[in-house]
Amino acid sequence: MPDEASVLSDASTRGRVELPEPVRSPWFALGIRLLAALGILVGTVLLVYLDRTGYRDGNDPPYFRVDLIDSIYYTTVTLSTTGYGDIAPVAPHARLINAFVITPLRIAFLVLLIGTTLEVLASQGREMFRVARWRKRMGHHVVIVGYGTKGRSAVETLINNGQDRESIVIVDPSATALTEAHADGLAVVTGDATRREVLRRAGVADADQVIITTNRDDSNVLATLTVRQLNPDAYIVAAAREQENAPLMKQSGANSVITSSDAVGRLLGLSSLSPTLGSVMEDLLTYGEGLEVAERDLLVSEVGRQPQSLPDQVIAVVRDEKVYRYFDPVVTQLSRGDRLVVVRPAKELPWAPRPGTHDEDFATDEDD
Repeated sequence: MPDEASVLSDASTRGRVELPEPVRSPWFALGIRLLAALGILVGTVLLVYLDRTGYRDGNDPPYFRVDLIDSIYYTTVTLSTTGYGDIAPVAPHARLINAFVITPLRIAFLVLLIGTTLEVLASQGREMFRVARWRKRMGHHVVIVGYGTKGRSAVETLINNGQDRESIVIVDPSATALTEAHADGLAVVTGDATRREVLRRAGVADADQVIITTNRDDSNVLATLTVRQLNPDAYIVAAAREQENAPLMKQSGANSVITSSDAVGRLLGLSSLSPTLGSVMEDLLTYGEGLEVAERDLLVSEVGRQPQSLPDQVIAVVRDEKVYRYFDPVVTQLSRGDRLVVVRPAKELPWAPRPGTHDEDFATDEDD
């Protein structure tokens, strides 16, 4: 039987889809049933051998002796219901043992074999059905390449902001990532994200967003190129370990590049120069506590007003897919279709207007 490493290696080359399984693996159940069947077989052999004087071997005249090999032979043909009849119980107690002990063991043995076969076939069928149903529902989902520290944090942020867990797909070649993602209730495509077939199995062509967070910049660049070829419209966010690689990732098709080393280094420097400023920055980066950076639609009542005059602390305005700082003269007056990047208490939903404005209409270009 192939070991776990070889199975995972084979899965890596084929880009197999792995959905989180709510019950134990069918192979675990198979192993238990095989052990039970083996136990029945060995127990029956011992039972027949210890009572061998009550049996007669028709192929071994004139003494009709039954030895250990005969006991094994009789047990296998009896439990499998073949029953050639060359060895048979002749003593009354041996016949009673066959009727009340070996016959129930024969039934249990057959039930185990048939049940195991049906279980394996049924589990494979269920898995194929689940994967097919999952693929049918896939679309407008998020693909996350790499389930390390950055990937897990990205998933947590998405889920905390309302993303459905079933609409997130993880792509990672490691067994650890497979186990952790399944424990988190996420679908996994086991394989190398630089391979086109692996990304195709993850449904990249139909994804709205792709987040690339492997630990190597060269892998991130190649994955970004492949994703962009498969889906020209997907919004791609890539992580870069070194700032010098960020322009290359953008040229490869990434819409946004986050440089992890520079971001951490800047936070460390700010914390050293000004502990209070570092604390505020850490607060903004921590989800669910204190302050939160969020993006929301502009309300009808806010059209024509200055960003500084709104209840929210506006730090940027998104207009025509371009980001302007709140003090930029271009966005002195807010217009329909603008989106606001604001700082607000973390307890408020990032995509909702502030309390008290829930009944107001959003100011979109479609209203014109």
